[in-house]
Amino acid sequence: MQNNQNYLEAARYSIQKEAQCLSDLVTRIDSSFDEAVKTIVNHKGKIVICGVGKSGLIAQKIAATMSSTGTPAVFLHACDAVHGDLGIYEAGDPTILISNSGSTVECVRLMPTLKQFNSPLIALLGNIDSPMAKDADIVLNASVDSESDPLGIVPTSSAISALALGDALACALMKARNFTQKDFAKFHPAGQLGRNMSLKVSDVMIALASCPCAKKDTKFGEVLVSMTEKPTGAACILDDDSNLIGLITDGDIRRALNKNVNIYEIFCEEIMTKKPVNISSNDALAEAVALMEHRPSNKRLSVLPVIDENGKALGLIRLHDIYQPQQ
Repeated sequence: MQNNQNYLEAARYSIQKEAQCLSDLVTRIDSSFDEAVKTIVNHKGKIVICGVGKSGLIAQKIAATMSSTGTPAVFLHACDAVHGDLGIYEAGDPTILISNSGSTVECVRLMPTLKQFNSPLIALLGNIDSPMAKDADIVLNASVDSESDPLGIVPTSSAISALALGDALACALMKARNFTQKDFAKFHPAGQLGRNMSLKVSDVMIALASCPCAKKDTKFGEVLVSMTEKPTGAACILDDDSNLIGLITDGDIRRALNKNVNIYEIFCEEIMTKKPVNISSNDALAEAVALMEHRPSNKRLSVLPVIDENGKALGLIRLHDIYQPQQ
């Protein structure tokens, strides 16, 4: 049995090889890419993405990405196309054909038929000196020096290269269409991403009336009782005008206990976090997620105070509430 180190070497070689292929791909993008983007943007209908085998799987993913980012796209298996699935075409629908060899028989045979539908043919190929390259209107170069598997023959680097070029097309099309987060949310109403972008903090926050609150000169022992009765994970510390001036979290309590502090005798001001990270009630949930999760792992936040535009406390939002199961 081989040493585990050999497995790690194979894994690292594969990843490094694929990373190098992507770096090489960046330098090969040229005016053909611009032409492909303009061809798709200028067409008011859908695009069709076609492939066979591993290229077919890549085509399905690219079609899904484009459809979810403002470019209507459908996957067409080259074998099924000539057995009735060509019915999906409307005149002028562009086609992206994906093939590493550039000589996939099913695709080569299909191309003359697609031209009868006035379909602009965009070939995403690993071999630009191939039959498909000669018959295509636009050729996108997704070639690689070699595959990243131990035998050098399994679609690995070539698959990643094709996928990356398809993703690049989708991203360029998003830019061309001025695709926004609001548009993204419209296409993802049931997913967490769509929920985060379509809902505001005010939609899921806990209102101030249901949150533990206190003044800075309140004995913490009193607040602890309130935090037990209203287990939101934090208490808002307010001034006389209800402006947020501090926050006491469960973590603050644990840290105080570790210092052997008599938490029943100290004042809130001594234990609270001053000027805590906060969020506006009008912000999208996505903003709350970014503030709470995009931090060093030991400083991630589970609860945020919510304020209005004048700094007055409105409530709390918990990470748990953002990720609650969808009904």
